[in-house]
Amino acid sequence: MDAGPEVVALLLAAALAAGWIDAVVGGGGLVMLPAMLVAFPNAAVAPLLGTNKLSAIMGTASAAVTYFRRIRPDPRIVWTTAGLALLGAGGGAALAGSVSSDALRPTVMVALAVVLVLVVARPAMGAAADPALLTRRRIAVAVLLAGGGVGFYDGLIGPGTGTFLIMVLTAVVGLDFVHASATAKVVNTATNLGAIAVFAWNGDVLWLLGSGLAVCNVIGAQIGARMALSRGSGFVRAVLVVVVVLLLARLGWEQLS
Repeated sequence: MDAGPEVVALLLAAALAAGWIDAVVGGGGLVMLPAMLVAFPNAAVAPLLGTNKLSAIMGTASAAVTYFRRIRPDPRIVWTTAGLALLGAGGGAALAGSVSSDALRPTVMVALAVVLVLVVARPAMGAAADPALLTRRRIAVAVLLAGGGVGFYDGLIGPGTGTFLIMVLTAVVGLDFVHASATAKVVNTATNLGAIAVFAWNGDVLWLLGSGLAVCNVIGAQIGARMALSRGSGFVRAVLVVVVVLLLARLGWEQLS
Protein backbone atom coordinates (compact mmCIF):
# COMPACT_ATOMS: atom_id res chain seq x y z
CA MET A 1 0.00 0.00 0.00
CA ASP A 2 1.39 3.39 -1.02
CA ALA A 3 0.90 6.43 1.17
CA GLY A 4 2.07 10.01 0.75
CA PRO A 5 4.08 11.90 3.40
CA GLU A 6 1.01 13.69 4.75
CA VAL A 7 -0.81 10.38 5.20
CA VAL A 8 2.18 8.84 6.99
CA ALA A 9 2.37 11.90 9.27
CA LEU A 10 -1.32 11.51 10.11
CA LEU A 11 -0.82 7.84 10.97
CA LEU A 12 2.24 8.54 13.12
CA ALA A 13 0.34 11.21 15.08
CA ALA A 14 -2.59 8.82 15.51
CA ALA A 15 -0.24 6.10 16.78
CA LEU A 16 1.20 8.53 19.36
CA ALA A 17 -2.30 9.42 20.61
CA ALA A 18 -3.40 5.77 20.56
CA GLY A 19 -0.41 4.77 22.67
CA TRP A 20 -1.24 7.42 25.28
CA ILE A 21 -4.92 6.40 25.48
CA ASP A 22 -4.10 2.69 25.63
CA ALA A 23 -1.60 3.18 28.44
CA VAL A 24 -4.09 5.07 30.61
CA VAL A 25 -7.44 3.32 30.05
CA GLY A 26 -7.28 1.38 26.79
CA GLY A 27 -9.27 2.27 23.69
CA GLY A 28 -6.43 3.33 21.41
CA GLY A 29 -8.30 1.70 18.55
CA LEU A 30 -10.71 4.64 18.84
CA VAL A 31 -7.97 6.72 17.21
CA MET A 32 -5.85 4.25 15.26
CA LEU A 33 -8.38 2.22 13.30
CA PRO A 34 -10.32 5.21 11.90
CA ALA A 35 -6.99 6.78 10.90
CA MET A 36 -6.00 3.57 9.08
CA LEU A 37 -9.36 3.40 7.31
CA VAL A 38 -9.08 7.04 6.21
CA ALA A 39 -5.51 6.51 5.00
CA PHE A 40 -6.37 3.35 3.04
CA PRO A 41 -10.09 3.56 2.18
CA ASN A 42 -9.94 0.81 -0.45
CA ALA A 43 -7.78 -1.65 1.49
CA ALA A 44 -8.96 -4.95 2.94
CA VAL A 45 -9.71 -4.73 6.65
CA ALA A 46 -7.54 -7.65 7.82
CA PRO A 47 -4.14 -6.08 6.94
CA LEU A 48 -5.18 -2.87 8.68
CA LEU A 49 -6.17 -4.80 11.81
CA GLY A 50 -2.92 -6.78 11.71
CA THR A 51 -0.79 -3.66 11.28
CA ASN A 52 -2.63 -1.95 14.12
CA LYS A 53 -1.88 -4.95 16.35
CA LEU A 54 1.84 -4.70 15.56
CA SER A 55 1.79 -1.07 16.65
CA ALA A 56 -0.38 -1.73 19.69
CA ILE A 57 1.59 -4.65 21.10
CA MET A 58 4.76 -2.56 21.31
CA GLY A 59 2.96 0.25 23.12
CA THR A 60 1.09 -1.95 25.58
CA ALA A 61 4.21 -3.99 26.34
CA SER A 62 6.26 -0.87 27.06
CA ALA A 63 3.48 0.53 29.25
CA ALA A 64 3.28 -2.79 31.12
CA VAL A 65 7.00 -2.60 31.89
CA THR A 66 6.64 0.97 33.18
CA TYR A 67 3.73 -0.01 35.43
CA PHE A 68 5.62 -3.07 36.73
CA ARG A 69 8.46 -0.88 37.95
CA ARG A 70 6.04 0.77 40.40
CA ILE A 71 3.19 -1.73 40.79
CA ARG A 72 3.11 -5.52 41.12
CA PRO A 73 -0.23 -6.86 39.81
CA ASP A 74 -1.77 -9.75 41.75
CA PRO A 75 -0.17 -12.92 40.28
CA ARG A 76 -3.38 -14.90 40.92
CA ILE A 77 -5.12 -12.66 38.40
CA VAL A 78 -2.63 -11.33 35.91
CA TRP A 79 -0.84 -14.43 34.60
CA THR A 80 -3.83 -16.76 34.35
CA THR A 81 -5.86 -14.03 32.67
CA ALA A 82 -3.03 -13.22 30.26
CA GLY A 83 -2.63 -16.88 29.28
CA LEU A 84 -6.34 -17.30 28.60
CA ALA A 85 -6.45 -13.96 26.76
CA LEU A 86 -3.64 -15.09 24.47
CA LEU A 87 -5.73 -18.07 23.34
CA GLY A 88 -8.97 -16.07 23.20
CA ALA A 89 -7.48 -13.34 21.04
CA GLY A 90 -6.01 -15.91 18.66
CA GLY A 91 -9.45 -17.46 18.26
CA GLY A 92 -11.04 -14.07 17.71
CA ALA A 93 -8.44 -13.09 15.09
CA ALA A 94 -9.03 -16.37 13.25
CA LEU A 95 -12.69 -15.38 12.86
CA ALA A 96 -12.07 -11.68 12.18
CA GLY A 97 -12.58 -12.02 8.45
CA SER A 98 -15.80 -14.02 8.67
CA VAL A 99 -17.83 -12.02 11.20
CA SER A 100 -19.50 -8.75 10.28
CA SER A 101 -18.75 -5.86 12.61
CA ASP A 102 -22.24 -4.54 11.83
CA ALA A 103 -23.74 -7.48 13.68
CA LEU A 104 -21.55 -6.94 16.76
CA ARG A 105 -21.66 -3.14 16.96
CA PRO A 106 -25.00 -2.86 18.86
CA THR A 107 -23.79 -5.37 21.47
CA VAL A 108 -20.55 -3.44 21.97
CA MET A 109 -22.50 -0.19 22.30
CA VAL A 110 -24.73 -1.68 25.01
CA ALA A 111 -21.66 -2.93 26.89
CA LEU A 112 -20.02 0.50 26.69
CA ALA A 113 -23.24 2.17 27.88
CA VAL A 114 -23.27 -0.14 30.91
CA VAL A 115 -19.64 0.79 31.60
CA LEU A 116 -20.47 4.48 31.45
CA VAL A 117 -23.46 4.11 33.77
CA LEU A 118 -21.40 2.12 36.30
CA VAL A 119 -18.55 4.64 36.34
CA VAL A 120 -20.85 7.66 36.65
CA ALA A 121 -23.34 6.10 39.11
CA ARG A 122 -20.63 4.65 41.37
CA PRO A 123 -17.98 7.35 41.79
CA ALA A 124 -16.28 5.38 44.56
CA MET A 125 -15.65 2.38 42.30
CA GLY A 126 -11.98 2.14 41.40
CA ALA A 127 -11.00 5.07 43.61
CA ALA A 128 -9.46 2.65 46.10
CA ALA A 129 -9.05 -1.12 46.27
CA ASP A 130 -11.81 -3.19 47.89
CA PRO A 131 -10.09 -6.28 49.38
CA ALA A 132 -13.45 -7.78 50.36
CA LEU A 133 -14.14 -8.51 46.67
CA LEU A 134 -10.87 -10.35 46.13
CA THR A 135 -12.25 -13.87 46.66
CA ARG A 136 -11.43 -17.09 44.77
CA ARG A 137 -14.82 -17.17 43.11
CA ARG A 138 -14.61 -13.55 41.96
CA ILE A 139 -11.04 -14.05 40.72
CA ALA A 140 -12.24 -17.03 38.65
CA VAL A 141 -15.08 -14.95 37.18
CA ALA A 142 -12.71 -12.09 36.38
CA VAL A 143 -10.24 -14.44 34.68
CA LEU A 144 -12.97 -15.95 32.50
CA LEU A 145 -14.52 -12.59 31.58
CA ALA A 146 -11.28 -10.68 31.02
CA GLY A 147 -9.18 -13.50 29.60
CA GLY A 148 -11.73 -15.46 27.61
CA GLY A 149 -14.42 -12.92 26.77
CA VAL A 150 -12.49 -9.67 26.34
CA GLY A 151 -9.50 -11.51 24.85
CA PHE A 152 -11.72 -13.03 22.15
CA TYR A 153 -13.28 -9.63 21.47
CA ASP A 154 -9.85 -8.02 21.05
CA GLY A 155 -8.83 -10.52 18.41
CA LEU A 156 -12.18 -10.16 16.64
CA ILE A 157 -12.59 -6.35 16.65
CA GLY A 158 -10.43 -4.61 19.26
CA PRO A 159 -11.44 -1.01 20.10
CA GLY A 160 -12.18 -0.56 23.80
CA THR A 161 -10.42 -3.75 24.91
CA GLY A 162 -8.37 -2.05 27.64
CA THR A 163 -11.48 -0.23 28.86
CA PHE A 164 -13.43 -3.47 29.20
CA LEU A 165 -10.49 -5.12 31.00
CA ILE A 166 -10.25 -2.28 33.52
CA MET A 167 -13.99 -2.41 34.21
CA VAL A 168 -13.95 -6.17 34.83
CA LEU A 169 -11.02 -5.81 37.22
CA THR A 170 -12.54 -2.93 39.18
CA ALA A 171 -16.16 -4.13 39.26
CA VAL A 172 -15.55 -7.85 39.85
CA VAL A 173 -12.43 -8.07 42.03
CA GLY A 174 -12.33 -4.54 43.44
CA LEU A 175 -9.00 -3.27 42.11
CA ASP A 176 -8.42 0.47 42.05
CA PHE A 177 -8.13 2.06 38.62
CA VAL A 178 -4.33 2.33 38.62
CA HIS A 179 -3.77 -1.32 39.61
CA ALA A 180 -6.50 -2.38 37.18
CA SER A 181 -4.80 -0.44 34.38
CA ALA A 182 -1.43 -2.02 35.22
CA THR A 183 -2.96 -5.51 35.11
CA ALA A 184 -4.87 -4.69 31.92
CA LYS A 185 -1.65 -3.71 30.16
CA VAL A 186 -0.17 -7.17 30.72
CA VAL A 187 -3.38 -8.88 29.60
CA ASN A 188 -3.72 -6.55 26.61
CA THR A 189 -0.15 -7.37 25.58
CA ALA A 190 -1.14 -11.04 25.57
CA THR A 191 -4.30 -10.38 23.51
CA ASN A 192 -2.27 -8.40 20.98
CA LEU A 193 0.30 -11.21 20.80
CA GLY A 194 -2.37 -13.85 20.20
CA ALA A 195 -4.04 -11.75 17.52
CA ILE A 196 -0.89 -10.68 15.70
CA ALA A 197 0.35 -14.27 15.55
CA VAL A 198 -2.73 -15.19 13.52
CA PHE A 199 -2.60 -12.06 11.35
CA ALA A 200 1.12 -12.61 10.63
CA TRP A 201 0.51 -16.29 9.78
CA ASN A 202 -2.12 -15.16 7.25
CA GLY A 203 0.19 -12.46 5.81
CA ASP A 204 -2.02 -9.66 7.07
CA VAL A 205 0.64 -7.35 8.58
CA LEU A 206 2.29 -4.37 6.85
CA TRP A 207 5.61 -4.70 8.66
CA LEU A 208 7.38 -1.53 7.52
CA LEU A 209 4.44 0.77 8.23
CA GLY A 210 3.62 -1.08 11.45
CA SER A 211 7.18 -0.70 12.75
CA GLY A 212 7.07 3.07 12.27
CA LEU A 213 3.69 3.28 13.98
CA ALA A 214 5.03 1.13 16.82
CA VAL A 215 7.77 3.65 17.63
CA CYS A 216 5.22 6.45 18.03
CA ASN A 217 2.87 4.16 19.94
CA VAL A 218 5.63 3.37 22.44
CA ILE A 219 6.37 7.07 22.97
CA GLY A 220 2.69 7.78 23.62
CA ALA A 221 2.40 4.76 25.90
CA GLN A 222 5.34 5.86 28.03
CA ILE A 223 3.86 9.33 28.48
CA GLY A 224 0.44 7.89 29.34
CA ALA A 225 1.70 5.30 31.83
CA ARG A 226 3.81 7.83 33.70
CA MET A 227 0.90 10.29 33.87
CA ALA A 228 -1.43 7.58 35.22
CA LEU A 229 1.08 6.56 37.89
CA SER A 230 1.78 10.13 38.98
CA ARG A 231 -1.83 11.43 38.93
CA GLY A 232 -3.60 8.38 40.35
CA SER A 233 -7.02 6.77 40.08
CA GLY A 234 -8.98 10.02 39.75
CA PHE A 235 -7.12 10.89 36.57
CA VAL A 236 -7.63 7.39 35.13
CA ARG A 237 -11.35 7.53 35.96
CA ALA A 238 -11.77 10.89 34.19
CA VAL A 239 -9.97 9.67 31.06
CA LEU A 240 -12.04 6.47 31.17
CA VAL A 241 -15.30 8.44 31.04
CA VAL A 242 -14.09 10.55 28.10
CA VAL A 243 -12.87 7.51 26.14
CA VAL A 244 -16.12 5.58 26.70
CA VAL A 245 -18.21 8.57 25.57
CA LEU A 246 -16.07 8.96 22.43
CA LEU A 247 -16.26 5.23 21.68
CA LEU A 248 -20.04 5.33 22.01
CA ALA A 249 -20.24 8.38 19.77
CA ARG A 250 -18.08 6.77 17.12
CA LEU A 251 -19.95 3.46 17.14
CA GLY A 252 -23.30 5.27 17.19
CA TRP A 253 -22.32 7.34 14.16
CA GLU A 254 -21.24 4.18 12.31
CA GLN A 255 -24.51 2.48 13.22
CA LEU A 256 -26.62 5.38 11.96
CA SER A 257 -24.66 5.85 8.76
